[in-house]
Amino acid sequence: MNCIIGADKKSCNLLEEFVGKSSSLNLVGSFSDIDSVRNQLSGRQDIDIAFLDTDILEMDFFDFLNSLDYQPNIIIVSSSDVNALKAFEHNVVDYLLKPLTYSRFFKAIDKAIKYYLHKEDRNSGDNEIFIKKGSSLVKLKLKDIIYIEALENYVTLNTNDERFTIHFTMKAIENQLPPGIFIRVHRSYIVNKSMIQAIKENSLDLKVGDELKNLTIGKSFRDPLLNNLNMLGR
Repeated sequence: MNCIIGADKKSCNLLEEFVGKSSSLNLVGSFSDIDSVRNQLSGRQDIDIAFLDTDILEMDFFDFLNSLDYQPNIIIVSSSDVNALKAFEHNVVDYLLKPLTYSRFFKAIDKAIKYYLHKEDRNSGDNEIFIKKGSSLVKLKLKDIIYIEALENYVTLNTNDERFTIHFTMKAIENQLPPGIFIRVHRSYIVNKSMIQAIKENSLDLKVGDELKNLTIGKSFRDPLLNNLNMLGR
């Protein structure tokens, strides 16, 4: 599992030592400033875990999370537990308090691996979810979702035949979807990769029934999208 570290220098050194002891982790980068962390997370989508130290942030931690185009599994490092409960409401994997110990770090990694494997198990398009429609719950296969669109505080799940609107954020639903099937291509769009028919300079075509639906590709999402697809030649 690829990981990055964003923490003060002392914590970086200690976390690097801990990561080096774990055969399941591959350290991609270690940074002491939040801008470098943001650039890493914006430039690639193969990072599985990010250790983020709240003490190096120059803004509210949750505002930072919401600003990310791509959010891997987050393990928070902090000198205070004041935001711990709120952090878990934002689907972070774990919350490590300073001073850091290897035994506590190991428990966090074990938890992250189990969560990662669970997400991998959900990569089958045969998996189903239930969507509220009026007073009923409707069963929907993940593979039938063609694309998801952000709409203020809601998202719409679009299939060939229906459109479901639910009260959810894009970031929250992205974290629940199997990356083997879906990929974010814009701040407002997540698409089913199997439905992509063509990729143009700044947009892509999706097959929706007998027609093609053209969606814009965000500038920061284009390279991660191309890197995620099976391609012959460049």
